[in-house]
Amino acid sequence: MIPLSYNIRNLAVRKRTSAAAAVGLALVVFVVAGVLMLSHGIRKTLGRSADPDVAIVLRKGADVELASSIEEPSVGLVTATPGVARRPDGSVEAVAELMVVVLLDKLGTDGFSNVQVRGVPEDVFKFRRSARIVAGRPPRAGTDEVAVGQAIRGRFRGVDLGQSFELKKNRQVNVVGVFEDGGSSFESEVWADLNTIRTAFGREGLVSSVRVRLESPTKFDGFKASLEQNRQLNLEASKEADYFEKQSQGITIFISALGFVIAFFFGIGAIIGAMITMYAAVANRQREIGTLRALGFSRTSIVMSFLAESIFLALVGGAVGAVASLGLGFVKFSMMNYASWSEIVIDFEPSVSSIVGAIVVAGVMGLLGGFFPAVRAARMNPVMAMRA
Repeated sequence: MIPLSYNIRNLAVRKRTSAAAAVGLALVVFVVAGVLMLSHGIRKTLGRSADPDVAIVLRKGADVELASSIEEPSVGLVTATPGVARRPDGSVEAVAELMVVVLLDKLGTDGFSNVQVRGVPEDVFKFRRSARIVAGRPPRAGTDEVAVGQAIRGRFRGVDLGQSFELKKNRQVNVVGVFEDGGSSFESEVWADLNTIRTAFGREGLVSSVRVRLESPTKFDGFKASLEQNRQLNLEASKEADYFEKQSQGITIFISALGFVIAFFFGIGAIIGAMITMYAAVANRQREIGTLRALGFSRTSIVMSFLAESIFLALVGGAVGAVASLGLGFVKFSMMNYASWSEIVIDFEPSVSSIVGAIVVAGVMGLLGGFFPAVRAARMNPVMAMRA
């Protein structure tokens, strides 16, 4: 086999063309890694919202809380179902909540977007143990006070501590607190008093969902069976983790499809660039190729040598693109959650699998870009090549 150091020296001699091909490949890897990191971020953001001990109850046939409607008398029947955990004082570990969406002006742009507002009971922070107020104070029950998630704080007009915005026309609410929840999707919401939301939107006596903490995750099947056997309730239960997993699927598929379409066309350009670079190398090194054949190196050795050169160039470019993509870990990306039709803020989540996957893509592009030039080099007549 031809030593790999021979190929590396040849790439170093053709600095400009090698650098141009490597930059094109790096750009493709950057896009691919970004798409994989964003998809991972979507799943992780929604996954952080799930508690393994919590089950969510919706009206049968409703895929999301926004489309669900449960009457107040049914809430007591849900919380009385066997398997629901109780606090030391004897109260049930459950919250009934109402979901609505409001249209707010975005800051830094002329556009606007939907924001999810959750009507919550006074003890919501006791139920959601990972959520905590990081600025200000919790809103008081029965008032026009709200708390906003850390992720959307300051992204919309009036959505910041000490400011106010219109919940509905002529119905102002005041932001008195900012909460965080470990980077979950709840941080993209506004939390207000349950009865305030009911009154403002004409939803008296109704909630969107009931969340219950189970005595243990193993109690879920029994809880679900007991709840759903009462057909008059017309309710269905699911694990909170499964609920958010379903929500993430649509966004992940959309982002992945869009990103890989862009990466595909960028990749075609990068492969062509690598192919041009390698064809130029073959044309400029005909005498070297003829000499190698005359020294006894086989056609297979020539093919493997040029492929190694192309793949090495691709991996160098891929490594540069992968390292650059790590900077996306400091970027927050807001997009529409098509399950709830509201804005959600997502982090690019770097992972070993996304980086390795992107570099593998670079190696494949190097293989495709170098294959035909390598075959051409191997087919050269040694005598004719030395005379060139």
